[in-house]
Amino acid sequence: MRSTHGVNCTGSCSWKIYVKNGLVTWETQQTDYPRTRPDMPNHEPRGCPRGASYSWYLYSANRLKYPLMRKRLMKMWREAKKLHRDPVEAWASIIEDADKAKSFKQARGRGGFVRSSWQEVNELIAASNVYTVKTYGPDRVAGFSPIPAMSMVSYASGARYLSLIGGTCLSFYDWYCDLPPASPQTWGEQTDVPESADWYNSSYIIAWGSNVPQTRTPDAHFFTEVRYKGTKTVAVTPDYAEIAKLCDLWLAPKQGTDAAMALAMGHVMLREFHLDNPRQYFTDYVRRYTDMPMLVMLEERDGYYAAGRMLRAADLVDSLGQENNPEWKTVAINSNGEMVAPNGSIGFRWGEKGKWNLEQRDGTTGAETELQLSLLGSQDEIADVGFPYFGGEGSEYFNHVALDNVLLHKLPVKRLQLADGSTALVTTVYDLTMANYGLERGLNDENCAASYDDTKAYTPAWAEQITGVPRAPDHPYRTGVRR
Repeated sequence: MRSTHGVNCTGSCSWKIYVKNGLVTWETQQTDYPRTRPDMPNHEPRGCPRGASYSWYLYSANRLKYPLMRKRLMKMWREAKKLHRDPVEAWASIIEDADKAKSFKQARGRGGFVRSSWQEVNELIAASNVYTVKTYGPDRVAGFSPIPAMSMVSYASGARYLSLIGGTCLSFYDWYCDLPPASPQTWGEQTDVPESADWYNSSYIIAWGSNVPQTRTPDAHFFTEVRYKGTKTVAVTPDYAEIAKLCDLWLAPKQGTDAAMALAMGHVMLREFHLDNPRQYFTDYVRRYTDMPMLVMLEERDGYYAAGRMLRAADLVDSLGQENNPEWKTVAINSNGEMVAPNGSIGFRWGEKGKWNLEQRDGTTGAETELQLSLLGSQDEIADVGFPYFGGEGSEYFNHVALDNVLLHKLPVKRLQLADGSTALVTTVYDLTMANYGLERGLNDENCAASYDDTKAYTPAWAEQITGVPRAPDHPYRTGVRR
């Protein structure tokens, strides 16, 4: 019979399952996948050793078939039920007793599970949820429910329950631990990634946080095959993992220093493609598809300013003509120096007319407009803006670079008159980003780097001290060789 191993695996490999007298005996890979287009490799072979041994899990003595509860908690719960008819009061008698609460919490991670019943565990869970909602509020109940890809009735039941009581729904990223949390943090929802065969269409691949041969075994052949067409591959891993041997370049930052290396990469990309050699492709992309042109209000601190919230149409006189959700519409300055609320911010998306498209159009007139990325050259004044610096915190595992906890950078700003009669300094997200990455733009900023060799945040020289990864000016891409 045909089947797959869909529990905690998105490979969806097709397998032949051999059954004898109602028992699974062994499995072999199916070899009848549809042919892909002629210019791409086939999906076959698919499968991995974990899938081939999956039948062992079915009959393993370690497979959980019944609900389990820690013996210490079970004893407390049953004793509390004898004293309190209300399950919520029974749970309160445990959790509000400091000694009892400490006792069962300290048992976590030490085993001690015994068999319970569905009736008992469901009652305990329900009682604890009700107690938490009554005592601390519904948003203090957090949980994760699997993605409802197969059945909205069963797979989405957890999400529906949490939503109905006002709880907090955690994401697939919080639970799975090997997905990029920056994606939902930035866009607010899960990424919609292409299939692994699409790797073959790439010309440059960075394997970062993914040991492809081990964790994506059925797709690993695409990663090796793409090199035959000249694609450059880079592995970022502190150890010599399987993925490292498949790549042209292996970067081995010390454990826990990935962020420092990423900051240095961002510094280089911004300098190379936005500052020293501006490329229209990149500037047009960030102007249209990101919040880089949007204005941010600056908040006054002790002798300097700091980035505050986004400037909204509702902050300005007449709300820039926006009558529908002006509190949720961001503002930018176009090439003519005019304030506009461009299409695409959340206020347009959830407005009465529902304009979902992200476009460089004036949200009021609908006319095409080009947004300014930077205020440099058209600023009213230059302000000192503070940025937090965490690279100075010492660690026993890697070096640190001691700098001030708050780095002051010089930014071009404009002073605006707000609807309430007050004034505010604003700058663009782009200007904030360039300053935060330590890029000198002719403003005589002592905390910005003039070259990659300056040990200032966040240059390759700075990152080298923390990560141990050489700044390597002559790497395979520039020398034109594989190694």
